Amino acid sequence: MALPLYTDSRWIVDEGRQRVKLACVNWVANNEVLVAEGLSKKPVDMISEQILDMGFNCVRLTWPLFLATNDTLASMTVRQSFRNLGLIESIAGLQANNPAIAVVSSLADNNVMVILDNHISKPGWCCSFNDGNGFFGDRYFNPDLWLKGLTRMATMFKANKNVVGMSLRNELRGPKQNVNDWYRYMQKGAEAVHSASPDVLVILSGLNFDTNLSFLLARPVNLTFTGKLVFELHWYGFSDGEAWKTGNPNQVCGQVVNNTMRRGGFLLDQGFPIFVSEFGVDQRGTDVNGNRYFNCFLGWAAELDLDWALWTLAGNYYLREGVVGAEEVYGVFNWNWCETRNPSFLQKVSALQYPFQGPGLAETSRHQIIFHPATGLCVLRKSLFDPLKLGPCTESDSWSYTPQHTLTLKGTYFYLKADGLGKPAKLGITCTQPNARWEAISDSKMHLSSKLNNGSPVCLDVDSATNVVVTNTCKCLSRDMCDPGSQWFKLVNSTRQRVSGVGTKSSFQISSVLNALGKNLLGSFGSLL
Repeated sequence: MALPLYTDSRWIVDEGRQRVKLACVNWVANNEVLVAEGLSKKPVDMISEQILDMGFNCVRLTWPLFLATNDTLASMTVRQSFRNLGLIESIAGLQANNPAIAVVSSLADNNVMVILDNHISKPGWCCSFNDGNGFFGDRYFNPDLWLKGLTRMATMFKANKNVVGMSLRNELRGPKQNVNDWYRYMQKGAEAVHSASPDVLVILSGLNFDTNLSFLLARPVNLTFTGKLVFELHWYGFSDGEAWKTGNPNQVCGQVVNNTMRRGGFLLDQGFPIFVSEFGVDQRGTDVNGNRYFNCFLGWAAELDLDWALWTLAGNYYLREGVVGAEEVYGVFNWNWCETRNPSFLQKVSALQYPFQGPGLAETSRHQIIFHPATGLCVLRKSLFDPLKLGPCTESDSWSYTPQHTLTLKGTYFYLKADGLGKPAKLGITCTQPNARWEAISDSKMHLSSKLNNGSPVCLDVDSATNVVVTNTCKCLSRDMCDPGSQWFKLVNSTRQRVSGVGTKSSFQISSVLNALGKNLLGSFGSLL
């Protein structure tokens, strides 16, 4: 990867014009202590190494405006900051004078990219509607001071090649928010950053806690530069209250995805990258509302192959809203930063760390993979006779979804077929029967449904004990409040070759040739498949 980064239509690319997918994690450094979280638990280099080991290639590093504009805060040592807040137990081993520079340098040493995010003005937890940090002209949000701070940070890190982007402001909100001032100041901020550091991506957030960029549909931004502009969105389960728990998840998923596309996702079609700079869930796994949202989010993010930043890295905080050592259940690390909080969660996220397509990634012709959001795995085959199972998406076979609604192994005559209730889905060479046709049904468009030869509808499902792909009665399609997660699959476009084979390519080539030469000779064989 050759830095700096640029934009190429809806994609982010490197200097060689090859797609670079931002797979980031948020690292909070905007709270009262003014220090990146976790440095009292383990050395910064160890944390940086672990970020890379977990598959993240990027950190969205948050910072408060006053750190760049208040000389007293900027010159304060880490020890002084902790002592002023009474956090004596956290002082040991921390004496770097400018921790932001130390963190960025450590991430650079580990080949981790950085996006600097102006998260808030007054150091502290973000965000609430009336906290005085929400919009231009608020008590702590002086636009001129903000422009000064952006310029200082852009200048300070200009020589750091791993600082690949700057997010101008997190979650604009509050009673003063309005579209005209958004254009007035966000365009000034973008120009200020680009003037000070022309190599970085300039990332613009929307209104209403960064959930709304719909105003750009009628009025694009007007900037003097091109090839550097990215827009960001946030999406959490709690943004829709308890709808995921109290409503039908298929219907909620369909509605929320449609709203998200209308409020910002449309920018992809206009030729701009979308960076989902915050999303996440309680990683203890006990939040039904959050878990259902997350499966929907993963399907959407995989289908669009989005750039993103997970909230969050921290297992706890030095100080959050007056609580010393407050736990962060959305955090990748556990409370003491010794272990990951939930390895199965990281497995799910890992599927999104891999780019499926984009400039420079045309390793093979376009095809589909069959992604299962609830596990973060994809449908694989070991042989013609073994049942299809879930496995790493990097090892997925190439599927083709045809206009006739069949799912075929690309380059072969083998089709996915339903064989019966509770039975494994299988491969066959006949595609004229109803059990070889599949349609995405329900509002979520993630139930893949077929019909058995007796006319009974079934949906693709997963045996949780074996990860074998089976067909069962379709569940939770509408009205019900049950969880459809095991039956949610998403067909995702890809141009990538699988990393390692799980079968022999030659066997499929031979079978295809035989099939082409004499289908009638293979009729009985096909019926067995």
